[in-house]
Amino acid sequence: MNREQNPPVDDAQRRRLLAALGAAGICTLAPWQRVLAQKGAWPDRPISYVVPFPPGGLTDVAARQVGKALNDAEQWNIVIENRPGGSANIGAAHVSHAAPDGYTWLAITLSHAANATLFAGKAGYDLTRDLTPVAGLASSPIMVVVNAKSSIKSMADLARAAAAKPLAAGSSGNGTPPHLTLALYQKLTGTPLMHVPYKGGAPSLTDLIGGHLDVVFSNYPESLSHVKNGSLRALAITTRERSRDLPDVPTVAQAGLPDLIVENFTGVMAPANTPPELVQRIGGAIVKQISQPAMQQALQQLGFVPQPRGPAEFGTYLRSEVDRWAKIIHDANIQIA
Repeated sequence: MNREQNPPVDDAQRRRLLAALGAAGICTLAPWQRVLAQKGAWPDRPISYVVPFPPGGLTDVAARQVGKALNDAEQWNIVIENRPGGSANIGAAHVSHAAPDGYTWLAITLSHAANATLFAGKAGYDLTRDLTPVAGLASSPIMVVVNAKSSIKSMADLARAAAAKPLAAGSSGNGTPPHLTLALYQKLTGTPLMHVPYKGGAPSLTDLIGGHLDVVFSNYPESLSHVKNGSLRALAITTRERSRDLPDVPTVAQAGLPDLIVENFTGVMAPANTPPELVQRIGGAIVKQISQPAMQQALQQLGFVPQPRGPAEFGTYLRSEVDRWAKIIHDANIQIA
């Protein structure tokens, strides 16, 4: 062997060579594989927390609370990215196609559980195939509200007024929990209402206060402050018990509609194939923050019921809601048009 052509490799050269080979190997991995290969590196850049609704609505408020808590406690850099429209499918489809590396999260609600049936094969993603559950945050009911100056003072008044003339009923969008509740109400009572979908709950309430709508089926946290300040009147709340914040507002059962009980929820999902270790890490961090007394108090003041659930528990709950609403939608023949 010619030693001049193949000089010996000393220890320092060997270490550099192995390091170079290791780096080359890591570079050939998928992004999520690099996350695991470079232990402790995640997160090394901002995390996009996609909210498929406009700023100021139910889901946006909850996401911002969680994002701030995680930024403070974990020193992560979570950025809320609002991608409204398409009945909450635009934002969900965006996340479903993102790299499964932990840097893109989706804020989901009951809308997405219902969309699995309402938009089956047309949403641009499959909820159970293309996304993975990370954590459950909280839930809230639906509240039926009218302008405080309206002559409608009860659910019975609403039915009588709608029978007398066409009424415009707003919601936060096609397929959203308020729309589903509205459609279920119409199916149960036969009350004719003209549905006016918005891109989020906040703009629908603005138009109701401005006198451009007759009634809005609203997420409770979105309309709570407006009822408290006297600009809106609440007709009923879709819970089994009255709200501590609004004890004078009857439940739907007390209003003669026991089958109209609806509870919205919000949680976090990530692209399918996100490494299980990363899902557990993110989910555990979220559950820890939702379980803090200060966070629970803050969410309750906003009208939420805190429901911290880890990946497995939230996944089980989500599947049960998908199945429940599939049956309701089929039985009530709820349409999204």
